[in-house]
Amino acid sequence: MTDSRTWPHHELGKELSNWGRWGDDDEIGTLNFVTPEKRVAAAQLVRTGKNFDLGMPFDKDGPFGPGGFRTNPQHVMTLLPSDTAACPDGMISADDMVVLGLQAATQWDSLAHVGYGGLFYNNVPAAAVNSFVGAAKNSFAKAVEHLISRGVLLDIAALKGVDRLPDSYEITAADLSAAEERQGVRVESGDILCIRTGSYKWFLEGDREHFMGDEPGPGLDTCRWLYEREVAALALDNWACEVYPCPIEGAIIPFHQVTIRDMGLTLGEMFNFEGLAADCEQDGVWEFLFCAPGLKVTGSVGSPITPMALK
Repeated sequence: MTDSRTWPHHELGKELSNWGRWGDDDEIGTLNFVTPEKRVAAAQLVRTGKNFDLGMPFDKDGPFGPGGFRTNPQHVMTLLPSDTAACPDGMISADDMVVLGLQAATQWDSLAHVGYGGLFYNNVPAAAVNSFVGAAKNSFAKAVEHLISRGVLLDIAALKGVDRLPDSYEITAADLSAAEERQGVRVESGDILCIRTGSYKWFLEGDREHFMGDEPGPGLDTCRWLYEREVAALALDNWACEVYPCPIEGAIIPFHQVTIRDMGLTLGEMFNFEGLAADCEQDGVWEFLFCAPGLKVTGSVGSPITPMALK
């Protein structure tokens, strides 16, 4: 049963709602800010040909421990060279498959991933997500072609002079603006904003439990900033894309509720920004061509990705 109290994040969501902004049938939300002209300008940011893989490996050593509702990807061979050894011309072959949750490593949340009040983004009822078709509305499949744009990395850990932010540090709008000023860059309409907290270092160091525990991330204070800047999508280097535990007693992932359900903002989690951040700090260039289309799975509410940044 839904609590009848007035929740601050729901009030904020009403203020920042993009419902109907791009029509009653819109299913991609703020990705509408990624225009053809934006993509052309983003492509022109590639000057050196340097490429940065921002994704987590998809394998059994992923972030999730045993017994949870998500499991790490399982890779299985379905055809081995020995299975084809009898071919008369000596041909050999191999095939394989993976079994994985669509949010089991670096991934995007679709606009059918989180809602409240029985509704998802743009007034889509909860019943539109069901076991027969998956997400009949707001499926990630609708977002795939729109996730190529100008990327901007804001390194909040570097702003604070640390290699990683403390657990449960709440990133504010003032932090985002201060990072822009330090780095000499500005987030603009249609950008995919990448925020580095340094949390991914826990995963790189093999401390999966810490990586999946309490974490720094953006709080509700950043939502209006993201709305005013017309950010197309937001990617973070932690597992929840928001500060955790939640600072609002009794609330569950309120940042997701406002950004996904009300603003229509696609969120990305578990990105590896370490190599990219080091390069940006070295050459002072914090913008790049960002490419992370994802998988076109019909009815999906998320997608695994291997995101790339090109400079």
